Amino acid sequence: MKNKIILTVAAHPDDEILGCGGAMARFAEEGHEVHVLILAEGLTSRDSKRDRNANIGALSELNQCALNAGKIVGVKSVELHDFPDNRMDSLDRLDVTKLVEKKIDEIGPSIIFTHFYNDLNIDHRITNEAVVTACRPLPGQIVRELYFFEVPSSTEWQIGPSGGHFIPNYFVSLSESQLRKKLNALAEYRSEMREFPHARSLEAAEALSKWRGASVGFSAAESFILGRRIV
Repeated sequence: MKNKIILTVAAHPDDEILGCGGAMARFAEEGHEVHVLILAEGLTSRDSKRDRNANIGALSELNQCALNAGKIVGVKSVELHDFPDNRMDSLDRLDVTKLVEKKIDEIGPSIIFTHFYNDLNIDHRITNEAVVTACRPLPGQIVRELYFFEVPSSTEWQIGPSGGHFIPNYFVSLSESQLRKKLNALAEYRSEMREFPHARSLEAAEALSKWRGASVGFSAAESFILGRRIV
């Protein structure tokens, strides 16, 4: 495809790399302009009561991890916001949607990647709804392609009707170097990654990439669900 502006909208720092870090690395290598928008701060839900000030140092470090990860996969920009972690259902949905709309107006992406709608994490679901709303096909809508990604340790943990499961129909094959970029970017998120056999471990992320690749005849890939494509 000709050079495009691509936006990844993620709920938390690390979701963007877990979901499509390899694809972003490939797109950047191919000359596309890739941006990342992260909506929530991704940390304070570990406390019984949210206290952002008490976690300011850890939040600053997590933000720096996101910037470092973005550099590794070659994105042009990473924009971070501080919506409350795992409490985005406490927000007015319109405020979340308007933030996504503002980013779309600012950079003019024709392609967006974001969370799958039937995910265990509430912030992931709200992010999906905000992006779908912001990308509704009104006359003049510049977003022509919308894709949903999976986040290990969240998407596959959802329990629900079979029709709501993540069944990918769009695959981005990855070279060995692109897969390494994804894994190296994930390694920046030291506080977020877990030891194998946790689903959010480097070993599990690599195994999933290899499985998604093998599913379509490649050594590695990331998989997505096509939400809408207008040509």
